[in-house]
Amino acid sequence: MTVAEHFYRSFANRDWRTMGALYADDATFSDPAFPLLKAGEARAMWRMLITRGTDLQLEYEVLDETNQAARVRWTARYTFSQSGRPVVNEITASMQLRDGFIVRHVDGFNFHRWAAQALGPAGMLLGWLPPFKRKVQAQADKALRRFMATVPKDPVT
Repeated sequence: MTVAEHFYRSFANRDWRTMGALYADDATFSDPAFPLLKAGEARAMWRMLITRGTDLQLEYEVLDETNQAARVRWTARYTFSQSGRPVVNEITASMQLRDGFIVRHVDGFNFHRWAAQALGPAGMLLGWLPPFKRKVQAQADKALRRFMATVPKDPVT
């Protein structure tokens, strides 16, 4: 099984431990909500999203993968906990790989479309503005820091 297939199959099975174990210790992750996370933070983010996202559904397709890189298109369906609104987020992942581990993981998605779904009228009107995006990023970071401070440390993270 390829690294990307293993990662997203684990994601679909809500197995955050296996997902985290696939990151190299010097890995980085970024997406529009979390602009730059180190490996331990990325592992904690997946743990937080999976354990809190009780209705998360995932579909994915590995578009291509070599020993050095992978591209994946995936769709997440879930209820955004802060608003109770349903979200269908279409994401493209780009992964740099080394020795069977993820060293750089970048998820791209349309932040404005996501904000409109997750946050309703405010997201629709303001989701394209950089200050609004920075505010959402700050809230996401705060939630991650709070989560990391309250859950027992996992040996993988």
